[in-house]
Amino acid sequence: MTYKFLDGKPDETHLGAEGESVLDVALNNGIQLQHNCGGVCGCSTCHIYVETGMNDLPEITDAEEDFIDRAVNPRINSRLACQCVVQGGQDLVITIPKQDFLGH
Repeated sequence: MTYKFLDGKPDETHLGAEGESVLDVALNNGIQLQHNCGGVCGCSTCHIYVETGMNDLPEITDAEEDFIDRAVNPRINSRLACQCVVQGGQDLVITIPKQDFLGH
């Protein structure tokens, strides 16, 4: 999967195994992605934008949708990285918003 950064860092590409979350792959590869709740869909700090590959992710749950509504600058392609579990072969392209905030 490819990570893009709205803070200007260069793109990074990393392999994600089936069953791993976008958050896990990021953290395992040294990408700073906030996750105040520990990655259990209890906040909005791991908010990301899925640019491509949405069809290879699990459907959004009501709980995730509620937290996305609280995220900074949510969009139609917003998801929580902790809930985006790799389950297919399509390459995911993820954009990480600026991480210079205190999340909820």
